[in-house]
Amino acid sequence: MRRIAMFVAASTMTLSLAGCGVLNATGSSSTASPTKGNDITVGVLMPDIINARYRNFDYPIMKAKIAELTNKQGRIEYANAGSIASKQAEQMQKMIDDKVDVIVLDAVDSHAIAGTVKKAKDVGIPVIAYDRLAEGPIDAYVSFDNELVGEVQARTLLEGLGPNVDTSDKVIMINGSPTDPNAKQFKTGALSELNGKVTIPSAASFDTKDWDPDIAEQETTKAINAIGKDNIAAVYSANDAMAGGIVKALKAAGFTNMPPITGQDADLDAIQRILAGQQYMTVYKPYPDEAEAAAEMAVYKVQGKDIQFDALTQDQVDSPTTKNIPSQLVQVSAVTKSKIKDTVVADGIYKVSQICTADYKTACAEAGLK
Repeated sequence: MRRIAMFVAASTMTLSLAGCGVLNATGSSSTASPTKGNDITVGVLMPDIINARYRNFDYPIMKAKIAELTNKQGRIEYANAGSIASKQAEQMQKMIDDKVDVIVLDAVDSHAIAGTVKKAKDVGIPVIAYDRLAEGPIDAYVSFDNELVGEVQARTLLEGLGPNVDTSDKVIMINGSPTDPNAKQFKTGALSELNGKVTIPSAASFDTKDWDPDIAEQETTKAINAIGKDNIAAVYSANDAMAGGIVKALKAAGFTNMPPITGQDADLDAIQRILAGQQYMTVYKPYPDEAEAAAEMAVYKVQGKDIQFDALTQDQVDSPTTKNIPSQLVQVSAVTKSKIKDTVVADGIYKVSQICTADYKTACAEAGLK
């Protein structure tokens, strides 16, 4: 298995228990000698309320899986930091003071939280980094192949520009938060595909504080004013929430036909924008796979089920502070209008009735969503 540094290219490999051949490993939960029983407390820290995925998918899925793994005896202490790094540190410190058994951490600021991660480690509380690779002595990490996400976004964007794409085509680039290491990886992956094929003017490239859609809207307006409305071929948006702000800015500037716009997270409103032709694509990340893996890692870690834990963490990543972190990376896929049915609908993320509200009935029919 390969290793990944935070700012080094990730592979496209999908990890699974069957694929790694560990389903036939010797040992099982019944033969392990757990250090804890089912009566455990898992601290879950989510970073923001801007991205709908945390409240709609990640946390509920994780909660259900922990209940399943512990015969409904496991407890969860949950907190959302609302994009405030200092608040998250306080929330995590409270979990340490409350003596939770393990913490699942999706960091607001991966560098700033390192000291609190060390405090947890010092008192024997394992920390599982979730979605974003926090610094400090992390015990395990689960996320998606983040550079691949950027590559998928960029490749699909180029497809949206058509066969005559040229280096003279100007692309606005709205990247994620500079405090989120994932954002750097998305950007690196995207640039690896875009460089030499289109032009990204310096006045049209931004790293967006806290992934804030309002800031993304303002940045897009600045870019339009700097390079001119008629010179914009496409917009790279690192996620769906910011894509919503970008669409507002383009509409305010007089766009009626939207250029190709990327996204990520497969938010419901993004799927609807894709149907309506206001967003070209999003990246679908199978949240059940990621969230369930995090729940399993947390429970197995504190229960001393080493075989099961090792089976989930067949990869290794490096952060700036910690090497060889046991990890699992989950595969992703691009969603354009023609792929909605075979991705988010087929996987049960959304029902057709949720997507195809009154405003989208015609577009749904054209896309074969019934």
